[in-house]
Amino acid sequence: MKACRITEPGHVETSEIPNPAPTGEETVVDVKRVGLCGTDLRAYTGENPNIEYPRIIGHEIGAVLREPCVVDGRSYDPGTVVAVNPYSNCGHCPACRNGRSYACQFNQTLGNQRDGAATEQLAIKANRLYPLPGLDVDAAACVEPMSVGFHAAARGGISETDSVVVLGAGMIGLGAVAGAVARRARVIVIDLDDRKLKVAQTLGADAVINARNADPHSGIAELTDGEGASVVVEAIGSPVTYRQAIDFVAFTGRVVFIGYAKEDVAFTTKYFVAKELDIRGSRNAADEDFRAVIAALGRGEIPVEEIITRRYQLDEASEAFRYWAGDPNRVTKIVLEV
Repeated sequence: MKACRITEPGHVETSEIPNPAPTGEETVVDVKRVGLCGTDLRAYTGENPNIEYPRIIGHEIGAVLREPCVVDGRSYDPGTVVAVNPYSNCGHCPACRNGRSYACQFNQTLGNQRDGAATEQLAIKANRLYPLPGLDVDAAACVEPMSVGFHAAARGGISETDSVVVLGAGMIGLGAVAGAVARRARVIVIDLDDRKLKVAQTLGADAVINARNADPHSGIAELTDGEGASVVVEAIGSPVTYRQAIDFVAFTGRVVFIGYAKEDVAFTTKYFVAKELDIRGSRNAADEDFRAVIAALGRGEIPVEEIITRRYQLDEASEAFRYWAGDPNRVTKIVLEV
């Protein structure tokens, strides 16, 4: 079968590999869509420290069952659309013992620490599948990245009484927007791209600010009566936006960092104390986040077609990465069709 791998920074190839040989706990699915993530782009540019080359990429997966399968005690027929939880967990580390296995210290995400799903078939444990009757494979490929954003909203303890600022309207930021909207918060989104901000509005954002054209600090002050946001979600991973998150949050507010900063960040730490902030990291997504996203997709609340920027065939992955690397800000989501 065909598989797409990054063999070294800047080089992508599609080649033949053996079909999967499932264990007794695994079933085989036919992969139909693979979403490309920022971690994939950083693997392509050589900036992802978790990648060892060569690596088959792919952890945002839309697939169909190849054979009958029992998931959560219910039997599903071949052809049923499924999303995939791409994480692993050891069961013994502090995160696993604390009931947060999605943040396992020794997690190996498909396409990062282990070979992924940019293949024609994938062997996977049934307990990692989420059947999506009534939804299509495009929607299935959006489940995992949207779930990461939903998880950030959960980590922020967002409720209907909150004003929320989301820094970044990329795929993960849009997930945080959708998650905050689902919790009935008032949501303000900041980005540099009008097209992405328009998608955020489609998801239910109450206000958007293009930081290229307007001062976000004064905009947030105006929208929050000078108080700042009760919750700020940082979904970019820039030292500038990491510091802005502390500036934009209200006294006794919550800050959720979900973007990976690529360099050290210098803070004026007195605001941590003076504002008595809750500062939280957010990693991956829990089972309840996957299920919340699937429910939102089922209600038609997530505009999948507007989120997908471009489509490429599996053997066009090299072209897809060249396009994306040329201007990362113009892309919300690239999907490989298998």
